[in-house]
Amino acid sequence: MEVGDKLVTTKKTGKYIGEITQVFPDHYVFKVLAVLKHPAQGDLHHLNEGDVPFFHERKALAFGEQANIPRKTAKPYNGEIPDYDASLKTAVCELMEKLEKEDTLYSRKSIAALKSLMKEYGISPVG
Repeated sequence: MEVGDKLVTTKKTGKYIGEITQVFPDHYVFKVLAVLKHPAQGDLHHLNEGDVPFFHERKALAFGEQANIPRKTAKPYNGEIPDYDASLKTAVCELMEKLEKEDTLYSRKSIAALKSLMKEYGISPVG
């Protein structure tokens, strides 16, 4: 893959569509174009646990934000690229729906974090 190629990749627990802006021997720098999966909330070292010393509010990478990713996590993307804002809203709502089906300390803390992020993102609550 080379500069200008579109890709799908994961960064922490989020999944994104992006464009390669730089190529290095072991990694790419990519520019975010859309969000496919919103990052999980909480402590990445204790996934799905709510009783942790610090419960992190994790934002999605912003439109146009550039990030380093290992080459092995990048897959070519040839489809239509959704609008960033629409993809972010879809990703947040999908995660929210999944969390609302659970009744755990983790899901309650995650929902609270996502509601805060939705305000920051300018996304209206669903339903």
